[in-house]
Amino acid sequence: MSAHTDGRSSGSSLPGGQAGGPVLSGPRPDEPSALGPQADPEAVARKILLDQLTGQARSRAELAKKLSGKGVPDEIAQPLLTRFEDVGLIDDPAFARAWVQSRHVGKGLARRALEQELRVKGVGDDAVRDALDELDPEDEIESARMLVRRRMRSVQRLDRTTAIRRLTAILARKGYPSGVALRIVREELEAAGQAAEVTRSPP
Repeated sequence: MSAHTDGRSSGSSLPGGQAGGPVLSGPRPDEPSALGPQADPEAVARKILLDQLTGQARSRAELAKKLSGKGVPDEIAQPLLTRFEDVGLIDDPAFARAWVQSRHVGKGLARRALEQELRVKGVGDDAVRDALDELDPEDEIESARMLVRRRMRSVQRLDRTTAIRRLTAILARKGYPSGVALRIVREELEAAGQAAEVTRSPP
């Protein structure tokens, strides 16, 4: 009796795991071992970097950590990272400036919080300092005021002391110094109270 009666082998498989056999697991295509022992580790590392940089800037330290996690040897990773810097694909100062702009405008983060985030991402001192120097102190204060105004309704029914404590805590989590946060909260509460008095006043 023939071992193949319907033209199919019990061990065959189709792309995408379709009927015909089990889907075999193996290394991810972006790992140096994915292409077997003859794979060029530098080519794989280059692909990892390009994939990581597609649509999003990253710091050199972030990319170095990614390469290390994929098993790329340091003697391959570091020269490749430097070449990417030389052609402008990795640019920590530009990354830091864009990060400060985005997180300040989008999240209302203050200088201290922004500095902490950039350091977590491994950006160097000079790049961090230069990026933060571009942050206008007046813009920072205005962002704090907007944060307080957006939260004002949530503290309307609270006593003044509790309202101050909650609003200053919000600003503190965004990186604003306690003195600055307290001053802005008091000013905004006073302004809101005055506006409420005007609204309740008879015509």
